[in-house]
Amino acid sequence: MKIIPVILCGGAGTRLWDQSKENLPKQFVDWGGWTLFGKTLERVKNSIFDYPIITTNSLYLNLVKKHLKKHKIKKYKIILEPFKKNTAPAILCPALLKDIPDDKPMIFFSSDNLIGNTSHFNKSINLHKQYLNENNIFVFGIKPISPSSEYGYFLTKKISKNLNKVSKFIEKPNKAKLKIILKKKAYMNSGMFFIRKDSIIRNFKKYQDKIFENCSSSINNAKIKRNIYYLKKESFKKLKEISFDYAILEKSKNINGIKLNIPLTDLGNWKEIWKFFKKNKSKNKIKRNTFYRPWGKYINLFSGKGFLLKELIINPLSSISLQKHNHRSERWTIISGRPRITINKNKFYKNPNDVAIIPKGAIHRIENRFKKPVQIVEVQTGPILKETDIIRYKDIYGRVN
Repeated sequence: MKIIPVILCGGAGTRLWDQSKENLPKQFVDWGGWTLFGKTLERVKNSIFDYPIITTNSLYLNLVKKHLKKHKIKKYKIILEPFKKNTAPAILCPALLKDIPDDKPMIFFSSDNLIGNTSHFNKSINLHKQYLNENNIFVFGIKPISPSSEYGYFLTKKISKNLNKVSKFIEKPNKAKLKIILKKKAYMNSGMFFIRKDSIIRNFKKYQDKIFENCSSSINNAKIKRNIYYLKKESFKKLKEISFDYAILEKSKNINGIKLNIPLTDLGNWKEIWKFFKKNKSKNKIKRNTFYRPWGKYINLFSGKGFLLKELIINPLSSISLQKHNHRSERWTIISGRPRITINKNKFYKNPNDVAIIPKGAIHRIENRFKKPVQIVEVQTGPILKETDIIRYKDIYGRVN
């Protein structure tokens, strides 16, 4: 029996763009001839999969249809959510489609993950398909290569040759707890799930009957037009916003972990995107895109539609000018060092992993008052992203006009 792939494609990318509506959600951003959603569509064209179901927000319908056409996927279903309600309803609604058999295996993918070694991944899916039943849930875990406190993890207990029961979920542990669970061989929760249709329904009926009731009403009263399901607004609006992890995984006692040693890249924040482009750009390209300034240097890593990704290195005891921009806003993610940041009348220090938002027109500056370099990922967004869009007020290198 083939597996139905469900692609969760409703995210707005708020970790990238904050509240901006001018930029595309991360799954649709063109990263140089490819998008994350496009990569996911290509992945589900394998013969082990049936036609895909895409759950998305009604705002993204045209973008989804363009991608399906581009990637030559002719058979599909689209479920349009009228409101953002997180992943629990997004997983239940596809399982409630009446033409899907009760024992049909379904696999749930996020639309914004890059997965390497897909042949190994697909073999693992085929191996575990035989163990699916009307009660259990399989969650895919990734062996941590560079552990981070920004992700969730789980621990397992071996119960047979091919089955590992999840004994505990750990949501974004602090550094101390992360060290402890890694010694116990924790795996990173990928957010990908493998479940039979009847198991999804049983688990929601048991643990989240209100969600089941409202999702059922949304599907049963949906308007259907050319394989697009327009969910009933009144029913869907009643749903609480909750993730599948909190709604089901933390309550169910019948969860197995599929442990994978494959590359998985979540381009969900600018630090991860910076790592990806830094790793995949050649030394010559980085050299050609490095520009030196009296305070240090910057590297242009990627220029997209309406945004520019840069890396800044501010030398010890150095400072960029006190300046503003008329056409762009900026987002700084601190990688290393402890910069002193000015935004209008506010002055404060930031530590690694902290973020600072500089609105368009705000007067700002980065100062490095210490003996170690400051490293920052800068993302500029706006209609004009040029070095000429700088108005300097103060500058220790005499560059004020």
